[in-house]
Amino acid sequence: MQPQTLQVGSQTIAFYQSTGTGPPALLVHGNSSSGLSFRRQLEGPLGDEFRLVAIDLPGHGQSEPAADPPSTYTLPGYASIVVGVAEQLGLEEAVFVGWSLGGHIVLEASDRLPKAAGFLIFGTPPIGFPPAMAEAFLPHPAINCGFKAELSEEEVEAYAAAFFAPEVQEIPEFFRADIRRTDGRARQVLGGSIGPGGYKDEVEVVAHLSAPLAILHGEREQLVNGAYISALTIPTLWRGAVQIIPEAGHAPHWERPEQFNALLGAFIRETAKA
Repeated sequence: MQPQTLQVGSQTIAFYQSTGTGPPALLVHGNSSSGLSFRRQLEGPLGDEFRLVAIDLPGHGQSEPAADPPSTYTLPGYASIVVGVAEQLGLEEAVFVGWSLGGHIVLEASDRLPKAAGFLIFGTPPIGFPPAMAEAFLPHPAINCGFKAELSEEEVEAYAAAFFAPEVQEIPEFFRADIRRTDGRARQVLGGSIGPGGYKDEVEVVAHLSAPLAILHGEREQLVNGAYISALTIPTLWRGAVQIIPEAGHAPHWERPEQFNALLGAFIRETAKA
């Protein structure tokens, strides 16, 4: 797939768009990934039906590194990019979909997206103040790779493997390539920004959302604690429960696209603005 580009302030952002003309969704990838991780949504029946737009965050994929890393490579900085893209592409009433870091970003941006049809997150445990990292995340050594400027090849391999269910052998090379391509400062600055005043209290965000919030979770997730998410107060939780995708890990949109796409498609249809 070939990306298009647009300018959000001084930042050049690459994005991919499906051929569908139905209700829209804006897709935001995870740490050290890219919009190409949503290829199995953009291409095929889901992308033929809906207008799906997947961006490359600054310093990721085909988007340029941030001109101002300390302010851009943070949850508020990334949220401003998402809001800017939505405004330029007429996606203010879209469903905003976030994977892992992308889920934290769309929660951060939610109060600046008052017309959003809804929000869908996966691989994203909403974190509060102080962040209960030990409860929200599982004790996997690869988690630390998401906050290191430089990664060895061994760490690249371990980080990519953590995206999938345990024992998965065939990991697409582009996941590793995306990790290598990512501006290392994006991981480093993000890690340093997770502290008081560095992000919105996401536990409070999900407790007070007025728009529907869908949460999907891979049954064999290696990084995120599903029990932590299920214990949160989320009044607008879609279908009243976290939706479990069998046999999937941290990247169910790639591992189990049929099940993932069925849930995403249903959420878009049910929340679409008239």
